[in-house]
Amino acid sequence: MFKEAELVRTLKDQVVQCRVCEHYCTLHPGEWGKCGVRVNRDGKIYSAVYGNAVAAHVDPIEKKPLFHFLPGSRAFSIGTYGCNMRCRWCQNWQISQVREVEEDRSSLREVLLPEAIVEIARRQHSESIAYTYNEPTVFFEYTYDTAKLAREHGIKNVYVSNGFMSPETLERLTPYLDAINVDLKGFTNMLYEQYSGARLEPVKRNIATLVRETNIWVEVTTLVIPGLNDSDTELQAAAEWLASVSTDIPWHLSAFHPDYQMLDRPRTSTATLERAYAIGKAAGLKFIYLGNVLDPERENTLCPVCGELLIQRYGYSVRPRWTTPGVCPKCNTHLPGVWH
Repeated sequence: MFKEAELVRTLKDQVVQCRVCEHYCTLHPGEWGKCGVRVNRDGKIYSAVYGNAVAAHVDPIEKKPLFHFLPGSRAFSIGTYGCNMRCRWCQNWQISQVREVEEDRSSLREVLLPEAIVEIARRQHSESIAYTYNEPTVFFEYTYDTAKLAREHGIKNVYVSNGFMSPETLERLTPYLDAINVDLKGFTNMLYEQYSGARLEPVKRNIATLVRETNIWVEVTTLVIPGLNDSDTELQAAAEWLASVSTDIPWHLSAFHPDYQMLDRPRTSTATLERAYAIGKAAGLKFIYLGNVLDPERENTLCPVCGELLIQRYGYSVRPRWTTPGVCPKCNTHLPGVWH
């Protein structure tokens, strides 16, 4: 369903600027934003996907991935159409790269309003609601209304995001968001501009703001793509920058597999991920995890002080090995994260 959008700036002659993400699209009547799901109709911007949850599943929180946030819990996860980036390797391109969602298309799925989402999450005993699958910034109003209602019912809220939201969006979300996984796609402007249609600096700014100025728990994921962002130089730059923000940020290094418009590159080797892991550790990051591969040793969480095994993982099977959640039983170190 269509709903009038928030975070807009009215210009003149029915021209309106959308202010939910860093594209700040200026739209004339009839024009759609780069996300493909926000449109100017008669001088007002409308979200074309409000209530249109084209994907809705109960997932383990580790799938987001979030490893230091309510481990072993379940997240009721929703997504819509659209995205403000155009990553050539997108693994959810069937929904994220849909553009200009007209009403006849958005009505193909049953409307799932915020009240229904919260009720389903409660019924399914999901400790959180995750806004994921496609970029949640582009359906901001839908996530915002749902998050506020979820907070009233004691349910936590999680974003899985590319981090390209505007400061205005981040400010509005901060009181209601409990955790976020930000996709750091690489560490060069070239990669962002040529392969994702975006820019690196706003993503860096938002990660730093989230960590330093909010109580939102932050984890970061990088899809390691052969020949694109897997050089020692780029991985080291990313790791050192993350460590300069906080050495407590968990960094998920995920294996690439060919998809969408990037079918000409090989899968990421385990050796490449292990090299990236070592680079991250050398930069001072305390918690690094390998994803999209089966590597039980590097899925586990260890105490950063004494090395004690604190959370044992095998796929989505999670086994905490502590008496008090988040506290090392051997040296009493408190692990950064959200454990209750």
